[in-house]
Order: sequence, then structure tokens, then C-alpha cells
Amino acid sequence: MIIGIPKEIKDNEYRVSLTPGGAHLLVGQGHRVLVQAGAGEGSGFTDAEYTEAGATIVQTAAQAWAAEMVVKVKEPVPAEYDFLRPDLTLFTYLHLAAVEKLTHVLLEKKTLGIAYETVQLADGSLPLLMPMSEVAGRMAIQVGAHYLEKMHGGRGKLLGGVPGVAPCDVLILGGGIVGASAAKVALGMGAHVTIMDIDLNRLRYLSEVLHGNLVTLMSSPLNIANAAEYADLLVGAVLVAGAKAPRLVTREVVSRMKPGSVIVDVAVDQGGCVETVHATTHSDPVYFVDGVLHYCVANMPGAVPRTSTYALSNATLPYAERLARLGPLNACKANPALALGVNTYNGNLTYKAVADAFGLPYTPLETLLK
Repeated sequence: MIIGIPKEIKDNEYRVSLTPGGAHLLVGQGHRVLVQAGAGEGSGFTDAEYTEAGATIVQTAAQAWAAEMVVKVKEPVPAEYDFLRPDLTLFTYLHLAAVEKLTHVLLEKKTLGIAYETVQLADGSLPLLMPMSEVAGRMAIQVGAHYLEKMHGGRGKLLGGVPGVAPCDVLILGGGIVGASAAKVALGMGAHVTIMDIDLNRLRYLSEVLHGNLVTLMSSPLNIANAAEYADLLVGAVLVAGAKAPRLVTREVVSRMKPGSVIVDVAVDQGGCVETVHATTHSDPVYFVDGVLHYCVANMPGAVPRTSTYALSNATLPYAERLARLGPLNACKANPALALGVNTYNGNLTYKAVADAFGLPYTPLETLLK
């Protein structure tokens, strides 16, 4: 198979979808890998390293997108829509429930769109979302601590306090991978941390494995509203696989938060769990609503591309290898987890949560593969 690796062009996105080591593996299996010139530079990989691994360097995005399968990091942006076509397999983060226009374009172009974030194992885990959730969760606390500093617009508080001075109150909505990763860092920095989730067993687990100044609470509108009023830093970490994030924090609750408090909504790439959020970029990351600082960058891990690229490629490479070796449709037939990653195929919307988000017709993939 011919596999294309285009350079990411989303604002300040420095990740690349394949390391030179991954290219070496795929080339060794007989595939041809086309890497756009400079695609790996943001992550510290030179064109020469890809060439040494057996990949072919191509000069333009169009040449990389001309491959049979394109492996990316982020969803296509409008400048890339013309590259989509019926005989293309696109393997990347799509987050379609938050991008209606892209959903329609993929359907119109009849592209096979396989989303990292909806590949799901039998135990319900999301193996291709997990590594970036771990990065984003850890980053949420770093970012929050940064913006709590007075010169950056925050309350002027040190996250962990000092002897004789209370630490910050950190509220984390969602106890999944993002939430647990955020809590780990916040607790390590000495903050007072409250995690809310609707799964009592998950809260029980977190209370056993996390140590420090931790409180676990069942998530409810009243509990969220009460805790948000005291929070110095609120981290949105909720996830419904492939679907729009539920709105848990209303504008009215935000208006009651302390001036200079900080919201970091990691769920913004799925629409966000706070009513006042909208996606921002690394070049213009924050804004204020009712005196509360909002950081809502939709590709947070792009700020630490060396770590993120290795973490993402470690998880995605085995699936990319399977798609290339068996062919996309055979690979999906043979692997139920991978089949759940298919969001669009031949003009059909094959992921129910996305169809529900936009009121579009849903067609189960298995009915199309018979």
C-alpha cells in the first residue's frame, strides 16, 4: 500500500503521525511511505531520518495526500478538504461531533474516515485516544498553574500553596484518563483536588490509587455548581466516545466563580463541557467570561510534540500496519475495535453518536460490508 504522511497545518500543530521508526517498519513490510518534506521537523525528526528509514520525501501536500491511505494527527482543515476523495482511507483524529462541516465533506467525498478516538476495545477502553488524554490531562494542570499567575490574568495563587498558606482548589470534572492524569499532577504539586464522576466504582478506584489531598464526589448539577464557586482551577475532562461532550457547567455557574479563576476545558475538541467555552488556538489560547479565564486549545498535546508524537505513534502504528497489510475493509472486518473507528464510508455515516449530534441518517457499518 502507498501511505501518505502530510505535514500538519493546524495552528501551531507540531506533531507528526509517524516516526522514522514507524516508517522503517512499514517499508520493511513492503509498503511505500510518502512523507511530505518538513512533516517531522516540529517533533525533531529530519527528512534525512525518514529517508534513511526507507521513506520517500515528497515536496507538496498534494503528493502526500495522493496516497491510498493518509495517516494524520488532526482532522482535515478546510484547506485540505479538496484532497478528500472516494478512493482514500483517512486514519486520524476526526472529532466529527464537533465539526459538522467536515462531516458533510467526508460524506460528499465518500471518503473512508477512520477516527482514532472511536477505535474501542471490548472492555470499552479507547486505545488510540488514551495516550493523548494522558498528555492533555497532565498539561491541563501545568497550563492552569501558569494562568493562575497574576501577570497571566489569574488570581495570583500558587497551586500548591506554602506552609501556612492554603493550596489552590482544583475541580476536575470526569474521572477517566484525562481526569486521573490531571489529578496525579495536581496532587503531586500539593493542590487540594476534587474529582467528580457519575461512576461510583471509578471514584472508588481513584480514591484507592491516588494519594494526597483528594476528595471524590458523585457528579450532579448541584455538586458541580457548589464546587465551582470555590474552585481556583476547573478542568473539564468528560468524554462520551465519539459524541458531543455534555454541558455540565452553565453560564450562570461560571458567573459565580471567583474572578481570576481558570477553566481548562480539555473536552473542547468534542464541543466542551462548559457552556462558555469555544475552541482556541496555541497562538491565541485564552479569553475571559465574567472575569474567569478560559483556556480552550483544541490540540493541547501539539505543544509538546516530541512526547506526543512518540506516544501517539506507539498506539496507532499497530493499527496502521494492519490496515495496510490486510486492506482497510478486510482489516475492519477482522478487528471489531477498528471497525468502531469507521465514522464515514462510501457516503454513509457509520458512527451513531455523530449521526445523533447532527440529526443525520445512521447506517451500521456491518450492513455495508456484507
